[in-house]
Amino acid sequence: MTQYIDGFVLPIPRDALQTYREVVEKVAEIWIEHGALSYSEYVDDNATMEGTRLFADVADAKEDELIIFGWVAFESRQARDLVNERVMNDPRMNDLVGPLTSGSRPIFDAERMAYGGFRTLVQSIKQPGNNI
Repeated sequence: MTQYIDGFVLPIPRDALQTYREVVEKVAEIWIEHGALSYSEYVDDNATMEGTRLFADVADAKEDELIIFGWVAFESRQARDLVNERVMNDPRMNDLVGPLTSGSRPIFDAERMAYGGFRTLVQSIKQPGNNI
């Protein structure tokens, strides 16, 4: 299955993870409602590998921040463009991400987010019953 994804990496304040999660759960529903195949976000847990550049470095994360890694999958680039347009015009999105703050500081800083759209190069999926 050839898909298209939007991928992203961003830092959030460590003490704002629960608030961020609550908002993103609603954001994910909106993306799916408008036609995305899936919406996934993950928080760093063991983001180190000797000899590689860390996501934390790419995102210029501070000591009190966590790294979020995520993607939204679409049927095609054309589907992605249409879904993203619909999501950006959905008034619920402004209500959800516009005032997103933790105390007096914003949880989400788009200027520190790395983002891009990607077409499939290789995709391998484990089939049910194909156990090691």
